[in-house]
Amino acid sequence: MDLWPRARTLASFLDGVTVIGELAATFTTVDWHAPTPCGDWRAVDLAGHLRCVADDLGENLDTAPYGRLATLMAADVDAEERDRMLARQNAAELVALGRVTGPVSVRAFAAAARAHARRLPELWGRTYYRYRGDDVTVGEAVGALCVEWHVHAWDLARARGMDYRPADPATLLAGWRTGLPHRPVGGGDPWLAVLRAYGRGALAEGVSAPWSPKHAV
Repeated sequence: MDLWPRARTLASFLDGVTVIGELAATFTTVDWHAPTPCGDWRAVDLAGHLRCVADDLGENLDTAPYGRLATLMAADVDAEERDRMLARQNAAELVALGRVTGPVSVRAFAAAARAHARRLPELWGRTYYRYRGDDVTVGEAVGALCVEWHVHAWDLARARGMDYRPADPATLLAGWRTGLPHRPVGGGDPWLAVLRAYGRGALAEGVSAPWSPKHAV
């Protein structure tokens, strides 16, 4: 069984970019300062983080498998410490970004993510990083980015008191298992499994205003 279909993964990657753009378009200036489920980040901080991650993708594609991400994943530490290392890197990048509005960050994120997506098919089987002696390919790592886009879309929806469910949660669950090998994920409903693994499980119930993207998936 092909657990990592390229077409579905690329579609999920681009769908996440589109959803984030559509959600951002609903935010007012006040909304961008609303808290999110993502730690102590406000919506504007989350937008800045997405921009940084999209920029990092280009750097990582250029330097794989020897760049910053490869060094972090090769570190001889446990999963919790690796997550803390990544969190420190994310925080430092956000500080370096400076004061940028949510709409500007989201536009930059979308432009960078779509530009890098055009490079992905030809690089799909290249080693992106190594983890405990195993190669993780570009294609497998893209699955982790799909998770990142859609979970943070959920975070943005929750910042406005709404809910969001992606069109293809099964691909996201498969992406987690291949692109985030150091972080365990459970079973059951694939989207709830992803939210739980991302630390959002306790917040995933009881939302009364589901939000649906305008575009057809």
